[in-house]
Amino acid sequence: MSYFESLYASSDDPWDYRHRWYEARKRDLTLAMLPHRRYSHGYEPGCSTGELSRRLAERCERLLVSDGNASAVATARERLADQAHVEVHHLLLPDAWPAGAFDLIVISEIGYYLGEPGLAALLDRAHSALLPGGVLLGCHWRHPIEGCALTGDQVHERMAALPGLHRLSHLEESDFLLTLWSSDPTSVARREQLL
Repeated sequence: MSYFESLYASSDDPWDYRHRWYEARKRDLTLAMLPHRRYSHGYEPGCSTGELSRRLAERCERLLVSDGNASAVATARERLADQAHVEVHHLLLPDAWPAGAFDLIVISEIGYYLGEPGLAALLDRAHSALLPGGVLLGCHWRHPIEGCALTGDQVHERMAALPGLHRLSHLEESDFLLTLWSSDPTSVARREQLL
């Protein structure tokens, strides 16, 4: 049994996304960091149970979410069943990547599980699928994770090295990093013609 299979075998919400204030706060910060009110087509790989997906759905005309664990996908489908504009797919990263282009890609809490080659493949696919002016958001735990060769800081270093992307926003706490990149460096204030 794989690491994720054993986690989801014991609970349909192994990280307690639904009830922990830490997780609710992190979701709020993630949504607040997004520079656009609406997105035409978002993608969240590694969506787990769909807690963040539910909030992203409020901001996206269309949203595709995926996870490599069948139990997580079943929970996410149930959680998002009333959202007709959301598709939930069972895809194993980094090899499986959906067709299409996105103006929002959220890489949250998955980069370190893929190892160096897997992360490189994931970021290459995300970078290629990002529409001009689209945003790439990364959110990762900063503490060591047993069995993971990469830290959250290292994942964000790899994301920051993607060519042609500018860092628009960054939050660094002792527990997690939350960073937003885009090919369009225009600030929200400039978009709103405050400057």
